[in-house]
Amino acid sequence: MTGDSGQASDDKPRYSARELTGSGQTAEIVLDGQIYTLRITRSGKLILTK
Repeated sequence: MTGDSGQASDDKPRYSARELTGSGQTAEIVLDGQIYTLRITRSGKLILTK
């Protein structure tokens, strides 16, 4: 996903957590073959776990 959600500062990519998780509360992110889970909590905070 390369979507930009709003103006990024310092030309850094910016992604919407809501777009990443789609209609759910979690998304998987892969880095160097490792899978991480991004989760939106009930209170609207983000948790990234391996």
